[in-house]
Amino acid sequence: MRLSSLLVDGRPVLALRQGDRLLDLSATDPTLGTDVGALLTGPPDWQARAAAAAQQAQPVPAGAAVRYRPVVPRPGKVLCIGLNDVDHAAEAGLPVPTFPVVFSRVASSLIGHGEPMVRPTESSQLDYEVELAVIIGVGGRRIDPDRALDHVAGYAAFNDGSIRDWQVRTHQWFLGKNFHGTGALGPDLVTPDEVPPGAKGLRLTTTVGGETLQDGNTAAMVFDVADTIALLSQAMQLEPGDVIAMGTPSGIGFARDPQRFLKPGERVTVTVEGVGTLHNPVRDDPARVEASTPTTHTHTHTRGAP
Repeated sequence: MRLSSLLVDGRPVLALRQGDRLLDLSATDPTLGTDVGALLTGPPDWQARAAAAAQQAQPVPAGAAVRYRPVVPRPGKVLCIGLNDVDHAAEAGLPVPTFPVVFSRVASSLIGHGEPMVRPTESSQLDYEVELAVIIGVGGRRIDPDRALDHVAGYAAFNDGSIRDWQVRTHQWFLGKNFHGTGALGPDLVTPDEVPPGAKGLRLTTTVGGETLQDGNTAAMVFDVADTIALLSQAMQLEPGDVIAMGTPSGIGFARDPQRFLKPGERVTVTVEGVGTLHNPVRDDPARVEASTPTTHTHTHTRGAP
């Protein structure tokens, strides 16, 4: 099952993807809600109810104006795992972690498939990161690793867009990871039955203008999905609709020589094999003041970028 959160002619819609069609579940059964987050926080039989609605649902009209929202538009938590790939840790100049590096993103930083990634006024160092996103369907605390995958509603693609010079100004990466309009999530939630257990062995790629900049695999994650869920749940209550971003492979723009950042007019594509592909154009923030020299920040901190 593949579920999307859309705007159809400005109307919020929960949709089920069926081949090339998007079926309007919200119109058929309003109790499902109008997005994936609302569905997951409702009754626990959400998958059966969505499947039943799909039997009668009508496709989104071909002439409708369709926009994608983040597949979970307002997640309660977005938890990100940094340096979760041996080669990526090496390119960042940092040791492979023996304990997960965890940081968070705010919901307002997220965008949907097809929406522009925004290069802010404050920096020219907008970077890309393909990641597997795990979406929690069943909440819990102190979850047993052997049962952790039972708590997964599904998976999505994620582009953890980062403003690198802001990120590395301190030991805390939070600000550089939370600029408005930089984190693409979607286009669909793909239920676990459509991918290998724990989404292992899936190829991860980033391309810009036909150039492949990242090419990795979820099999190379230092901490896998089940162990990550179990560990995070020791510290906090995980809830339906929470999102866990599992980290990126090597090839980020910050670590290249010369460095390679996203520019307005480009289109960045991230793909998680079997899960989905996000296309996002890059544009400048309307408030950005263009200058002959890109805005930079002087700093002495040299820690790597996850």
